[in-house]
Amino acid sequence: MLLSVAFTEGAPKESLVTSLPGFTGTFPSHHYSGYVNIDDNPAGRNLFYYLVVSERNSTIDPVVLWLNGGPGCSSFDGFVYEHGPFNFQAGKTTSALPTLHLNPYSWSKASNIVYLDSPCGVGLSYSTDSNNYNTGDLQTAAATHAFLLKWFELFPEFLNNPFYIAGESYAGVYVPTLAAEVVKGINEGAKLFINFKGYMVGNGVTDVKFDGTALVPFAHGMGLISNGIFHEVYANCGEVYYNNNSEGCLASLGKVDKAISSLNIYDVLEPCFHDPAQDTNGSMILSLSFQKLGVTERPLAVRKRMFGRAWPLWLPVRDGTVPLWPQLAKKFHVACVNDEVATSWLNNDRVREAIHAASVNVSGPWELCTERIKYRRNSGSMIPYHKNLTTQNFRALIFSGDHDMCVPFTGSQAWTQSLGYRIMDEWRPWMSADEVAGYLQEYDHNLTFLTIKVCRRNYINNFVHIQMLQCSKIMPNFSLC
Repeated sequence: MLLSVAFTEGAPKESLVTSLPGFTGTFPSHHYSGYVNIDDNPAGRNLFYYLVVSERNSTIDPVVLWLNGGPGCSSFDGFVYEHGPFNFQAGKTTSALPTLHLNPYSWSKASNIVYLDSPCGVGLSYSTDSNNYNTGDLQTAAATHAFLLKWFELFPEFLNNPFYIAGESYAGVYVPTLAAEVVKGINEGAKLFINFKGYMVGNGVTDVKFDGTALVPFAHGMGLISNGIFHEVYANCGEVYYNNNSEGCLASLGKVDKAISSLNIYDVLEPCFHDPAQDTNGSMILSLSFQKLGVTERPLAVRKRMFGRAWPLWLPVRDGTVPLWPQLAKKFHVACVNDEVATSWLNNDRVREAIHAASVNVSGPWELCTERIKYRRNSGSMIPYHKNLTTQNFRALIFSGDHDMCVPFTGSQAWTQSLGYRIMDEWRPWMSADEVAGYLQEYDHNLTFLTIKVCRRNYINNFVHIQMLQCSKIMPNFSLC
């Protein structure tokens, strides 16, 4: 059912989502979804979006474009598992669709949020010409900018809303490169003006050196390795320890690896939650007693964080061809996501019809992370992008779950500090429900670095995150902090 809270005046009626399999309630706001062909060519690139209109005031609330990382991972990861409008409860049988419940922590509480599968070939986005699956950072940014120009033509009522770009992990590259394209278009007088105000990056890939040297200080600061091992690494490897293949360095790094290998890399304080009815996997490195620590009988079980996608800790992303998740999984034990709920739902014919997505035999099966694209890192370090954008006073929020070991906060903290900006609000706690939720430091040029306390990688599936946005002035009208 659909509740008409706000009339989306210019939206294409054929994109309106009126019902969803698994949901029997009333939508608190309008939903729209479909394809934008950015090439105006039947064999061109068809990029799939899903828009959730703000439940508060869609005419003034910001429009937020959400991008998951990878590269090659679908933004339905964010929609299904993180901050989308629903909580997905797994079906009672393997063939049953999940049941959808309204998510009280959805970002649509305070923004018009657009989930985009990008680049072409990821998620539900597709082309009939497989050459369109060969891409890279700069090509993806240009293609997503082309999508935005066409999307705002379809939804002109949002042109005056503040526009932000947000994402996590490898979207640490997607977001600033796309922002640079948008700003370039604005400065060059593009035919359609996008009211771009800023961007957000969570635990994002940024720079080979800062990313590659973040883990050991993090592990030491968290008490995961001893003082002796910490000093031994720097004595045998030097500062850029990830790039030293000497026998002594590798032996020292082996000690670090041994100390941390049994931890949940998304939250070093917690094992992964799992349904008590499910069998444990005998091949796991964790002891049975440790596995049981994660058992939960919550009615909407948290997504398992044991077998899925987490970038191997010793592989900073370098220029050139980037290995994709399915390729990495053939060589490494890749933790920690069970994507069965999203996979069953998004590959169902009724769901595809409801959200105006092409059938499986046209666009291919939905996968959380694909290997059908070929992707190149060709944009270099993101630090010059951040410097260029923030010196033009576009607002930037760089946030990290402070117990995430996959892309540790130590790297993000170091590179934001390296910009050399004047500190406007020195390191201090920020609050949620009268408790410390994390720490922030604000710099001039509208740059904020912020941490979130004791949070798994899906930290953004929490009302605390909306407060974080308000505290950092991304959504200043959402009065919580």
